[in-house]
Amino acid sequence: MGGEADSFLRPLRILSYLATQANPVSAARIAEAVGSPRSSTFRLLRGMQTLGYVTHIPEEQAYALGLAALEIGQAFGIQAPLARYGRPVLARLVAKVGETAHLAVLHGHETLYIHEQTAPLRAPLVTAKDVRLPAHLTASGRVILAGLGNDQLQALFPPNFAFIQRTGRGPRTYAELLQQLASTRRQGFAREFGEVTEGLTSIAKAVRDRTGRVVASIAVTHTYDKQVPALPPAHEGMLDDMILAALDRAAMELSRRLGWDPERRV
Repeated sequence: MGGEADSFLRPLRILSYLATQANPVSAARIAEAVGSPRSSTFRLLRGMQTLGYVTHIPEEQAYALGLAALEIGQAFGIQAPLARYGRPVLARLVAKVGETAHLAVLHGHETLYIHEQTAPLRAPLVTAKDVRLPAHLTASGRVILAGLGNDQLQALFPPNFAFIQRTGRGPRTYAELLQQLASTRRQGFAREFGEVTEGLTSIAKAVRDRTGRVVASIAVTHTYDKQVPALPPAHEGMLDDMILAALDRAAMELSRRLGWDPERRV
């Protein structure tokens, strides 16, 4: 009976192990980590790959978490704890900057907003709770996408993916998206400028869990002068600096509430 129970638990052990690995792992190493024969581990990985729970990286002859497993993690991330921890953080952020803020997670290739804190005297935005928008267009989505590996990005954006636009702006190809994500990683934040709604710009910072993985984002949205569509007006530079500083503190606070210790980063 014990052997039968162990065989049922083995897929969960594999998922738990892969969830702790920063890079794809070979089948032999997985077998050793979960204490399973290589032959049966290989067969199990093939079945889990068929269901989307693991992804095989042929160039590296290794495995990583698949989209189905990532979606389970994302589903957990939108449950009560994240929203509950995030509400007071966003309330303080809005009080500081005087602009509307929102908390979001990634759901497939979409940004899913799980809480919005509307600033006084500001109109409600399209990013209300439970609204979904294309992740490639939103600052909230891009800062989370920037934390994913190439295999995960390719799974989310296959070769035939249609990069839609809402206002005529935003990446139109996978290569353009990768350029924006590279810029996001260099800057440490993501920004969209009129790509979701004309006249509105958003700045987002990443939220991490106890493992250091990016699981959500906090963003602030404010208006800009639509007569200057290519770049934000110069006088908004100070506003952006203030928002970025406040966003950094808010993202750090929420990450710590989720168990992240920046001193343990590798």
